[in-house]
Parts: sequence; C-alpha cells; structure tokens
Amino acid sequence: MNKVVANADEAIHDILDGATLMCGGFGLCGIPENLIRALVRKGTKNLTTISNNVGVDGLGMGLLLANGQIVRHYGTYVGENKLLEEMVLNKTIDLHLIPQGTFSERIRAGGAGIPAFYTPTGVGTVVAENKETREFDGRLYLLEHALKADFAFIKAWKGDKWGNLIYRKTARNFNPMMATAAKITIAEVEHLVEPGELDPETVHTPSVYVQRIFQGELYERKIERRTVRKAP
Repeated sequence: MNKVVANADEAIHDILDGATLMCGGFGLCGIPENLIRALVRKGTKNLTTISNNVGVDGLGMGLLLANGQIVRHYGTYVGENKLLEEMVLNKTIDLHLIPQGTFSERIRAGGAGIPAFYTPTGVGTVVAENKETREFDGRLYLLEHALKADFAFIKAWKGDKWGNLIYRKTARNFNPMMATAAKITIAEVEHLVEPGELDPETVHTPSVYVQRIFQGELYERKIERRTVRKAP
C-alpha cells in the first residue's frame, strides 16, 4: 500500500518515447512542477500531451515544448506561448484544440470507462469536421471520444502514503479527473503525511487511482501575467 517514491526522477523512470501524458493544471496554477522538470531532464521524446494548455515560454510544460519533446498536443488554449504559436504555424506540432467543457468531459469519460458521448458544443463549426452527428429532440449533437493516457502527472496540496489526495483552491482544476484517466497516475504533493492523518471527508482523489506519490522539493508558483491598477 505504500506508494511513495524518493523523488520525481524515480517516479518517471519508465516513461518511454512515444508515451501519452496527461498533465494537470490551468495555466501555471496547480501544475506538477517537479515532474515536468524531471521529464525535461530525462529527455523522453515524441510525447503526446493532454493538458489545458502548454504552459508559457520557459515555464511549466513550455519547458517540454522548448526541449523538442512534444509532437502532439490536445488542449483548449494556446495563448501566452509564442513558441507554440510558431510551431503550429510551421506545422512542427500536431495541435488538437478542443472546447474546454468538451475537453473536461472527454477526460472524465475516459476515467469513467465511457468510450464516447454526444454534445451540442461545436456543431456547425470547424470542431465538427469529420465527426459523427446525431439528432436528439430536434437538435444536432457531435460524437466525442474519451481521452485516456499512459501516464498522468498530478499536483496536490497534501497526500498520504497510500495515495489519497487533497487539492487546494484553484489547483483543483483538471487534476482530479486526470488522476482517473491514466494507466499510471503519479502524484506530487507539497505535504506527504502518514495514512490516517487525512480527514476522509476532505479527500478529493481516493488512493485507488494513484500508483506513485512523492513530496515535491521546489514550487515556484509562477503566474502567466499580473495586471494591477496604476496608483491614483
């Protein structure tokens, strides 16, 4: 039951070239910083990544992008990352943009064992290209397929050695659903505690979904952009 590994490098030892990877976080909030840095050091290539965005230039998943490790990406947002924009225009990355609600549901479906579902989102737009449509109660719906991965990188605030996880505030974004949708879920936490120390009523991700866990060493907690009002 003890799923603790020594560090991020040990946690990702078996991620090979060509793997599919889910990475939690929204922008730079709630991202698994230690795991991303470890994967950059490992240099695994030809990755397919599934994440809301690809970090920003030089931060978060932007480090993987700059290191030439990502060849395909499924996400909802490309802003704040000039390198990604250049790669898309130069056709050096296969980018799949997905409406954010559909993106969330595709991951949730993957974790729930649902192979596909119908949604009205995207009907009549480029999102509908080459997708099956069906009419329900006089309205057209698109068939969207579930998203799953070989590995999921998850960031939580606190976890126990069995793998039960608690997220804090807005870091509870895509992490919980991604934890359910991968063959191997790796969690990095700010605080690692003994089994029994967490209040069961506060656990967001049960241990059954987590295969490896470790306590992270450094969290920069960067933000993409800060806008403040000028002093009066």
